[in-house]
Amino acid sequence: MTDSAGIPGGTDAAGGTEKPPSGRRRRRLLRWAGLGTGVLVVAGTAAGWWVYSKLDGNIAEDTSAAAELRRYDKERPAHLAGGARNILLIGSDSRTGKGNARYGQDKGTQRSDTTILLHLPADRKSATAVSIPRDLMTEIPACLKQDGSRTSEQFAQFNWAFEWGGTACTVRTVEALTGIRVDHHMVLDFSGFKKMVDAVGGVEVCLRQPVSDTEAKLKLPAGRQTLRGEQALGFVRARHSLGNGSDTERMARQQAFLGSLVKKVQSNGVLLNPARLYPLLDAATSSVTTDPGLSSLRGLYELVRGVRDIPTDQIKFLTVPRRPYAANLNRDELREPDASQLFRRLRADEPLAISPPEATATPAPASRPGEDRGEASAADDEADDKADGATDSATDGTGSDTGDVPGTAEPSTPVPTFTGTTAGVADCR
Repeated sequence: MTDSAGIPGGTDAAGGTEKPPSGRRRRRLLRWAGLGTGVLVVAGTAAGWWVYSKLDGNIAEDTSAAAELRRYDKERPAHLAGGARNILLIGSDSRTGKGNARYGQDKGTQRSDTTILLHLPADRKSATAVSIPRDLMTEIPACLKQDGSRTSEQFAQFNWAFEWGGTACTVRTVEALTGIRVDHHMVLDFSGFKKMVDAVGGVEVCLRQPVSDTEAKLKLPAGRQTLRGEQALGFVRARHSLGNGSDTERMARQQAFLGSLVKKVQSNGVLLNPARLYPLLDAATSSVTTDPGLSSLRGLYELVRGVRDIPTDQIKFLTVPRRPYAANLNRDELREPDASQLFRRLRADEPLAISPPEATATPAPASRPGEDRGEASAADDEADDKADGATDSATDGTGSDTGDVPGTAEPSTPVPTFTGTTAGVADCR
């Protein structure tokens, strides 16, 4: 028998056995596709859970500080602004921990190399980071020491609080100084700082002059450049080879560096690139010690989610207004009424404006040799000329602050201005 084409055996002879119906083949393919998809989902879920568990497990929880703060909870300031958050960021100069011994001999002590109070308003449309000078003279409460003994309350320079009583003592000192309730805290050491900088691929800075600092092991040319771990740490810690060698200029450099770091993290090159985002998250979570409220990946995520979309020109940096301490010009004291006005605005979650030193600062009298007091507010010149009975209202550029007096606040009341910078500013330092 032949088919119409003349091939013996018809279809079987030409192409072998008869093909299965298309419906059966489709069902078979769907089963295999479903199985493959299931495997991928399970694998993806397992990988995602592993990543989450690893990052979550990286974070160190500061239970001892939490217990000490609970002991004094009734003495701490009340929360005045619902939804606002105040986070104390502490840069520790401890030589303990992996990689930190190279920066000096460990004598069993530590001090807060850098302390910043970060205020996040309820609307999360801005952020204000306030540097607290380590040499500021202030009242330090009685604190629990590592050996179980307690210090007595005394008037001393600010960074001794961290040396004597660690994080809890520093938090209570800041609260006593400012009247602001600290909601959370984070402590970062040298190695942690370097890891975070390297995780984002370095941070860009701009220098007006070349730097050569043997103590900080830092040698940099003038102009724009990207600093990575070790260089970045030397840059934010160096004092004697940059500018006039003052702690004022060092804090200004730290603020500028943090501004550049914020811009880098907000860029698409980091947040939208998994290959760069994971190292950043790994570095961040493994580098900090936090209070229990931030000691989980979810807690940190909730915090970051609220600030990740803040425009860089609304991320503000300033230093607590201060002047040389009368009894020792190598120490600082608060400059009033500006410091009280700043603390009052932050407590009430009220806005404040920032202007660069060139726009607002005036020559400050009684500066210590080589020190530039440009961090005080624009009211400094008039505040110095006022008698001791001056009011708390700032003038001459800072605007009036009448919001605390019932019936006097007006919608047109000027927002007080303080000298500082923003993350959106890019200039050579």
